[in-house]
Amino acid sequence: MAESIIQRKSFAFALEIVELYRSIIAQHEYIISKQLLRSGTSIGANVEEGSAGISRKDFRAKMSTALKEARETKYWLRILKETKLVNIDVSNELAHVHEIVLILSSIVKTTGEDL
Repeated sequence: MAESIIQRKSFAFALEIVELYRSIIAQHEYIISKQLLRSGTSIGANVEEGSAGISRKDFRAKMSTALKEARETKYWLRILKETKLVNIDVSNELAHVHEIVLILSSIVKTTGEDL
C-alpha cells in the first residue's frame, strides 16, 4: 500500500524536529527540547501504528493520539517562540505542525462519523 500524505508529512516533520532538537540543545536548553522531541516524533509513530490498525476504531484511536501529540508539539513550539529561550526561529515548524493538525483533525472527524 502506498504511503499516505499524513505518513509522508509526519515523517518529514519528525526529521525536522530532530534537527531542531539538535540546534536547541546546542544552545543549552534541555527540558523543553526533550518534550518537543518526544511529542514531535510521536506524531509520525502514531500515524504509522494507525496505518496498520486492525480495525477502523483502532485506526481512529491512533490518529486521535497523533492529533493530541501534534497539538502538544505546537504548544512547545509556541513556548520556544514566545519565551525566546533559544535564538532559533521556529516559524517553519509551527506552520508545518499546523498543517499536520488540520490533516489529522479531518481524518479523525471523517473516520469517526460512521462509528
